Amino acid sequence: MEWKEILAHVDHTLLKPQARWEEIRQIVEEGIAYGCASVCIPPSYVQQAAEYAAGRVPICTVIGFPNGYSTTAVKQAETRDAVANGAQEIDMVVNLGWVKDGLFDLVFGEIQAVKEACQGRVLKVIIETCLLTREEKIRLCQIVGESGADYIKTSTGFSTGGATFADVALLREYTPARVKVKAAGGISSQEDGERFLALGADRLGTSRLVKLAKEAGL
Repeated sequence: MEWKEILAHVDHTLLKPQARWEEIRQIVEEGIAYGCASVCIPPSYVQQAAEYAAGRVPICTVIGFPNGYSTTAVKQAETRDAVANGAQEIDMVVNLGWVKDGLFDLVFGEIQAVKEACQGRVLKVIIETCLLTREEKIRLCQIVGESGADYIKTSTGFSTGGATFADVALLREYTPARVKVKAAGGISSQEDGERFLALGADRLGTSRLVKLAKEAGL
């Protein structure tokens, strides 16, 4: 698979807490130059980045990040603010405590509430696979599939592990076909990108692949 094809699936990401505008600006420029699917950045930079990008690359941001335990009302407010500032894609973290307590009706309702707050923008639901049992992952595939969300996403990249090949295969198997899969966290080579895409991922959340493409002389 050619670099160009892989990069078209990449959400070029910078979410470290100490990120500065100069770094965000560079991420936006690289996302444009390399034809990335989006750039994923902290909420506080969305308006500035959207104005700078001027429609040349979609702006993605994160909600309830990275722990997922904000209240639903807070997640809705974050989402509405991000949309007002120019975000075109929203990556939200589920409430993992609710998952562990088996409160799946609450999880489902919260995803629906955030989707409504997206006002038609793309919603990706981060389930943090490294903290879940197989049964919990399968149940969340069903919930995300029924909720109206657009993607199910493996990881924040801030927990104990990132995307694995086994998890992406499982999410693709158990999530309805209309819902896409995003692999994120720990994607560090062209071969990783190719394999995740072959297993059924549609998006790759990573900060590494654009850097590797640059090093390869693209």
